[in-house]
Amino acid sequence: MFARRMDRVRQAMATQGVDMLLLSVGPDLPWLIGYEAMPLERLTMLVVPADGQATLVIPGFEVPRVVERGDLFTIRGWGETEDPIAIVADLTGAAGTLAVGDHTWARFVIDLQHAKADARWVRSTGVTAALRAVKEPEEIERLQKAADGVDRVAAALHAGEIPLVGRTEADVSAELSRRILAEGHVRVNFAIVASGPNAASPHHHASDRVIQPGEVVLCDFGGVTAEPHGEPGYCSDITRCVYTGPVPAEFQEAYDALQAAQAQAVAAAVVGTPAEAVDKVARDRLAQAGLAEYFIHRLGHGIGVEEHEDPYLVSGNGAPLEPGNAFSIEPGFYIPNRWGARLEDIVVATEQGPLALNRANHDLVVVDA
Repeated sequence: MFARRMDRVRQAMATQGVDMLLLSVGPDLPWLIGYEAMPLERLTMLVVPADGQATLVIPGFEVPRVVERGDLFTIRGWGETEDPIAIVADLTGAAGTLAVGDHTWARFVIDLQHAKADARWVRSTGVTAALRAVKEPEEIERLQKAADGVDRVAAALHAGEIPLVGRTEADVSAELSRRILAEGHVRVNFAIVASGPNAASPHHHASDRVIQPGEVVLCDFGGVTAEPHGEPGYCSDITRCVYTGPVPAEFQEAYDALQAAQAQAVAAAVVGTPAEAVDKVARDRLAQAGLAEYFIHRLGHGIGVEEHEDPYLVSGNGAPLEPGNAFSIEPGFYIPNRWGARLEDIVVATEQGPLALNRANHDLVVVDA
């Protein structure tokens, strides 16, 4: 798997005239070699020449954490009195064009630019983003594993197994997080719990507000799976809403439109369809219900080793969906000071049609909990 990815990266480098790829913290590194750099003030950087052996420059005491892959890279551990910038600069040699990882800390980028003042600098996303956006079969299997885990958490929410009324949003968020970890995830990326008027804020931070009877509770949660042998984990992301009592007719009508918009957008996510066209399907359906002005974000984002990555389903992105693209489809409506709702699944574009990885109930479930 990793050797195949390295070959694809080098092909992309050759096509784009990139002499050297420099990857530090962020998702590109674990995707390419299975190692996730610690976010430290000490530099970790994989130096990948267009041809020739790659080198992982890493603090010496971090070397034991690396799963060695001698066919892909050598390890250059550096000591506390050494200058890692000088080591990386030396490894780049006479390279004219250097692609640096998008997540690399600015302090390291600036120091490297000073050390290689004559080089042309570009972003690594030009090399890696399109490759990462097309998932391999093993990646889809791991995304399905991640989706199955959060589906079970959503099922517990729908079944009333997670008490809501009388608890704070933060307390419920903490329980969702515990359940995500228990379902085979190694890390929680987010566990949004937004009740009543807080549901009108798409990225609401779970607060000390106590959940009341007779209101909507929006739960958007996901994490990263635990994988063996130093292989990267894959992300989950799901949103479901419940209501803590009888649902007002006005809210039910809006939610019905949301559910229809989400289902129609999933069905529209076929190979060859422009990403922005899928966004438009959901947006048009919500407009029919008078909710257009309350759908205030893009329809979806790609997902893989990173929770948000290419492709993005948004107006202005005319790129056609490709087989293996994995992305969220998550329309929503957010009416300030009143309420909001969102419905989200992870979907994969395949030659056989859209494959929805999340299968938890899409209805607005009433919970008496």
